[in-house]
Amino acid sequence: MGFLADAVAEQKSAGNVWERWVQLMDLGRQSKAGPSVTLDSAFRVSAALACMREISQGLAQVPFKLMQDYEEGGLERKRAARKHPAYKLMTVSPDGRLTSFEFIETMGLHASLGNAYAFKGMYRGKLGEVFLLDPARCRAEQQEDWSVRYFVRGKSGEEQEIPASQIWHLRGPSWNGVLGLDVLNLARESLGLSMALEESAASLHANGVRPSGVYSVEGTLNDTQQKQLTAWLKKEAGANNTGTPLVLDRAAKWLSTAMTSVDAQHREMRQDQVEDVCRFFGVLPTIVGFTGDKANTYASAEIMENAHKVRTLGRWYKRVQDSANLHLLTDADRDSGHYFKFITNALMASSAKDRGDFYAKALGSGGSPAWMSQDEVRALDDLDPFGGEAAKLPPLQNQAKPAPQTA
Repeated sequence: MGFLADAVAEQKSAGNVWERWVQLMDLGRQSKAGPSVTLDSAFRVSAALACMREISQGLAQVPFKLMQDYEEGGLERKRAARKHPAYKLMTVSPDGRLTSFEFIETMGLHASLGNAYAFKGMYRGKLGEVFLLDPARCRAEQQEDWSVRYFVRGKSGEEQEIPASQIWHLRGPSWNGVLGLDVLNLARESLGLSMALEESAASLHANGVRPSGVYSVEGTLNDTQQKQLTAWLKKEAGANNTGTPLVLDRAAKWLSTAMTSVDAQHREMRQDQVEDVCRFFGVLPTIVGFTGDKANTYASAEIMENAHKVRTLGRWYKRVQDSANLHLLTDADRDSGHYFKFITNALMASSAKDRGDFYAKALGSGGSPAWMSQDEVRALDDLDPFGGEAAKLPPLQNQAKPAPQTA
């Protein structure tokens, strides 16, 4: 019992994630490298934005449909549940404002950082609309009985409790099962170092890629002379005058006191940060355009794309499907065979050759038994059926002919 009591006490701190979200949205938290990591500044780290985009748009780019298992003619069959109210919502527009692509993309963007929330509008006991909520304005709190209460803060700052039955909470990877891990908080040092390196490189180029140092002259300068000399150096030795010779007097000398960009290894460190940020989001670096010192070949690029579909997108597809089945369907819906599914065959659309090879094998190319009819193949490309023989499985090709019998 002591273990459960400690666990419940730990769950009470779940609101801290919500508080950090508010903090990250506003002032942020300073990293050890210096820059403060806010939601806005994190978006400006190209590797982080690319990872979030790959996850969110990877979810949105394939159809998300409500399907149904049913039995007909003694066979188990599947079909799109077009008559169910949730089908039109998730394939056209969940809220009458955002398209299905935009809705899934934004929800995936939120979930990639930890948590996504949507409000379910119910009409006469049926799902009528689904509205996205700003994660920074949502708070989940676990109670002593393990139930979860949800609170939403309006623009006026007033917080209102929303019944859990009307909240679709899509979690990213979670430690406590209540809230997804706060990715911005976990990756704060990595993002902060990425920002610091970018700021350092920008400052270096703003000064004509010249390191800081000491400008030494003979004699003593008064305050006015120092200010005038400093202003003159900034004007004449800045990036706009790179390569222009300076005429100096009073035995002036320049003594470098800082590392050059090569010594500081800016390029190598920035490359390391791209890989580090990708690790936090679970996205392969090559997917966000980073290949290191070697360019991808066609074969390696194809392998990486397939790995991305399995290791990253495949896991997110399963996460979203299961969450939608739990929150958008009733027990009666699930009992009648309804379920949400990402139609991942759409991923083959980018490769005509791969799609053609798949269709040929489905129709029995090479002598293997066919598992699809011509009309079923045509349906995958949204083509009308022919009917008749085209609706039947092709006969087995290259069957061995029986040996002639001899008298």
